[in-house]
Amino acid sequence: MFWLRELMVMLPLVLVPTGILGFSQHQWLWGLCIGLMAALLRQLRQLWQVYRWFRTPEQPVPWANGGWGAMLSRLHRYRQAQHRRQKRLNDAVLRMGQTAEAMTDAIVAIDSHGQLDSWNHAAQRILGLNTQEHRGQVITNVLHDEQFVRYYEDQHYDEPLVRPSPVDTSYMLQYRITPFGNDERLLIVSDVTRLHRLEQMRRDFVANVSHELRTPLTVLRGYLETFEQAANDILPPRLARGIGQMQQQAERMQHLTDDLLMLSRLENDTRTTPHAIMDIAALIDNVRRDGIALSESYGHTLTMKVEPGYSLYGDPLEIRSAITNLVSNAVRYSGQQRTIELTWTLERDAHGSVQGGILEVADDGDGIDQRHLPRLTERFYRVDKGRSSATGGTGLGLAIVKHVMLRHKGYLTIKSAPGEGARFSLHFPEDRLIPNGL
Repeated sequence: MFWLRELMVMLPLVLVPTGILGFSQHQWLWGLCIGLMAALLRQLRQLWQVYRWFRTPEQPVPWANGGWGAMLSRLHRYRQAQHRRQKRLNDAVLRMGQTAEAMTDAIVAIDSHGQLDSWNHAAQRILGLNTQEHRGQVITNVLHDEQFVRYYEDQHYDEPLVRPSPVDTSYMLQYRITPFGNDERLLIVSDVTRLHRLEQMRRDFVANVSHELRTPLTVLRGYLETFEQAANDILPPRLARGIGQMQQQAERMQHLTDDLLMLSRLENDTRTTPHAIMDIAALIDNVRRDGIALSESYGHTLTMKVEPGYSLYGDPLEIRSAITNLVSNAVRYSGQQRTIELTWTLERDAHGSVQGGILEVADDGDGIDQRHLPRLTERFYRVDKGRSSATGGTGLGLAIVKHVMLRHKGYLTIKSAPGEGARFSLHFPEDRLIPNGL
């Protein structure tokens, strides 16, 4: 189309006149050559104008007719559309930059090599980043806190990490990492000092109240036990029953106080767990025997299955407490005459190498609705408040289990559905397993 238009312009303006002139002088070949040369010079002139326009886009579009005019018109419209698109993109990038700068949270972009690429002003204030010193540095060389390095390299970003500020340790920061693009990551750091202090106040309050309640409850239970022994002989039946009920409620308060103190210790005690190697089979068997004694009125059957080869490395009291809580819940809440199975299996990769261990407590009871599962590890959360109170539960068992697993670098998973029973799994990492015989 371009050459057709250009030929329609060159024929009447260049080729025809030069051809007529050459024919009249009996030099038609020379006339044709001159016409072609003139046409070529015209094309070169138009090409030079287009080139100069590209070099200086702020200049107006050069005038041209024929194919060159149509092409320049299209190029001009395309350039205007591209300019508008580029302006919109630049405005969007500018707004994103202004938004990031306006945020009080630190935002740090990390490239695929783990190097610091860019950050906002809050990152300079919260993390102490400096453009000249830190740009292009590996993030783990700048933020070299041991727990942050492990959090960054493990790439398990479902839960945030809370650590003291590298600038001022009196401030607490929450780190959240989001992968994006081509193995790039976005680090968002929030100042959670106020929330951390409020949480610490709550923990201290619960610990102090629980500790102060322990002594009067012990005294109260001691007197109630003494009264209960002689109540049937001395007191009327109605009052004797009251003494028994008071004893039951005092025991329930004692269990609640003990669980609160246990949970408070797990939350506040940051010391490394004691080094102790536990025989998994013996540990599970002891808990199973306790569960059998607890389930006498329920008629449950408790079984166990242990895969040999490894022992567990951790705090025996905490691990036993976690398993006992799971078995106690299964006994109390699975129904009547159920089967409760305790199993220990090794988790292996595709090549058969041991990657960790899983301790499971499963039952074939009534099951739990899916909507309750995310909240089961919350303090005092109850699926059925009436049944939980009747069975004597404190509502803290799974919260204790969760914190025990966090202290052992593991985690708790829950699978259940109505009518399909429930399965609670304790996942231990590889470094918590010790081969037998070592």
